[in-house]
Amino acid sequence: MRIAVIDYGSGNLASAARGLELAASRLGLDATVSITDDAGIVGDADRIVLPGQGAFADCAHGLAARPGLAAAMHRRVEAGAPFLGICVGMQLMAERGLEHETTPGFGWIRGDIAPIRADGLRLPHMGWNELAFTPGAHPLLEGLTPGDHAYFVHSYALRTDDRSTVIATTSYGEEIVAMVATGNRAGTQFHVEKSQEVGLTILGNFLRWMP
Repeated sequence: MRIAVIDYGSGNLASAARGLELAASRLGLDATVSITDDAGIVGDADRIVLPGQGAFADCAHGLAARPGLAAAMHRRVEAGAPFLGICVGMQLMAERGLEHETTPGFGWIRGDIAPIRADGLRLPHMGWNELAFTPGAHPLLEGLTPGDHAYFVHSYALRTDDRSTVIATTSYGEEIVAMVATGNRAGTQFHVEKSQEVGLTILGNFLRWMP
């Protein structure tokens, strides 16, 4: 299995790659994890992971600045390769980001990335928080229990009227979309690579996922 962790100048690449390697090892999978900005490697990958941290616009512009990288990613995902976006990598799946400026996203998920309405709570939403979901709602949630905790760091979140793509939420001043999925594309607002056993379970589920 060839797994491409896309490098466009964002952070957490090494920790995401290590999490994938550990999840693959636990499952006994023969997997090669490559941190790469090479469009050719991405175009041949069996699975694609897009991490991200920082501002939506910076991540979108960073991805667009790598020659052929975004196009190769889109072609491979359109061809059926499972995709996992992490934090801002998930946010880029939306139609638009509204952080500092209006920036187009991939349009895979309906909705905008807008400021969290925290009702007096401190931002960013940072630290461990509970996941709420319906057991059995999606293969990526297999082995998890509602109330399990994941690690969040963000001030913006997906605001959408399309509940069909939302598979898990959390609460911080308002309900916040924590995980999305549509077809072979999925994303986590939280950092799976920092979420210990919960994160490793999700990464293992992603590696076994056959959408």
